[in-house]
Amino acid sequence: MQKKIFQFVIWQLIVFCATAQTAGKNQETYVLLQVKNIENQCIVWRRDFHQNPELSNRETRTAKIVADHLRSLGMEVKEGVAKTGVVGILKGAKPGPVIGLRADMDALPVTERVDLPFASKVKVQFNGQEVGVMHACGHDTHTAMLMSVATILSGMKKDLAGTVKFIFQPAEEGPPAGEEGGAPLMIKEGALDNPKVDVMFGLHINAQTPVGQIKYREQGMMAASDWFTIKIKGKQSHGAQPWLGIDPVVIGAQIITGLQTIVSRQMELTKDPVVISTTIFNGGVRQNIIPEEATLGGTIRTLDKEMQKDVWERVRRTATNIAEASGATAEITIDSKTLVTYNNPKLMQEILPSLKKAAGAENVLPMNAVMGAEDFSFFADKVPAVFFYIGGMPLGKDPATTAAHHTPDFYVDESGMKTGIKAFCFIVLDYLNNHKH
Repeated sequence: MQKKIFQFVIWQLIVFCATAQTAGKNQETYVLLQVKNIENQCIVWRRDFHQNPELSNRETRTAKIVADHLRSLGMEVKEGVAKTGVVGILKGAKPGPVIGLRADMDALPVTERVDLPFASKVKVQFNGQEVGVMHACGHDTHTAMLMSVATILSGMKKDLAGTVKFIFQPAEEGPPAGEEGGAPLMIKEGALDNPKVDVMFGLHINAQTPVGQIKYREQGMMAASDWFTIKIKGKQSHGAQPWLGIDPVVIGAQIITGLQTIVSRQMELTKDPVVISTTIFNGGVRQNIIPEEATLGGTIRTLDKEMQKDVWERVRRTATNIAEASGATAEITIDSKTLVTYNNPKLMQEILPSLKKAAGAENVLPMNAVMGAEDFSFFADKVPAVFFYIGGMPLGKDPATTAAHHTPDFYVDESGMKTGIKAFCFIVLDYLNNHKH
């Protein structure tokens, strides 16, 4: 009798596994067909957003298009999250985990130089001057891709054992001065709650990665970004009589050099890289006057929390001591802009088969850490998360000669978007299938 029961259980398991495999194959076939069907619409959305870019916390037109589309799919939609953010909730027919997918929507104060029929001609007032506005980082493609994913997964609602939250985020590039915004404000206003997100995924198109590829890294993928300001107070004097004053310009130059020795002589760079870049040096109003004050500003990039704390302390000590050695004072402020974008290793390994299904195993490649920053890091600090790159560089191009992100000549090949759509769809379906309640 026990033998028969055991045989029956084994048979049931075999049937279950075979059914699951068949269901998985059917879902994969459906996704591939739907990606092909929606690719043209994805391009239409992307070009519209590209031609009508909006700066951080001002993405009202983009947000309305997104919200209207999600509603047309029958989703519960929350608008005005973190000023202009949109959250769409797709509840599957069966209970299960809650997955968050994120796309950023904002553009940059950059005047476009790319010769495209849908190039941006938008100009706005920014920091007191007229500037062009351009999607110079690919956020237009991210928004279009996530709208496409929402369309495909909505058509599979009856097969979903869980919930998907589509998080369209404003101000990834940072809110305007004096305003809150971006991922921290979305979290503060409940984007990860009701229902509570269990895991989170994000992607970024990359102009130096060939179309069709996906690149990933476990643990620290992108750096924490901290901004520093150093105000040096000396003593004003005539430029012909420097001995009568305390020159904050010379002291500032010494501090800049001193900060570089933190990187080259004080940090264990074999552990993780560190970057300190001084990008602002202001002082003086006339050639023959040594000013009383000078101001330095710049950024610190780290991939390790302990190294980050150590660098902060060394920056303060270096600036203070160099200033005091010449009789001046230095006031140092350091503001944390983003955290390390940390990919949960266990979750990364779990979704690798999904990424390989989307791009082919030979096109899913590990990458080195990037010293650029991402405010997706704030989501990854709250829930297990993975962030990855998809290729946007036309095939045959040299990454060393393609225009960088945040530049007037930035360009991505729209044919790369279908890889991102497939990746998000397969991640959701595979994760939900693997974690059924």
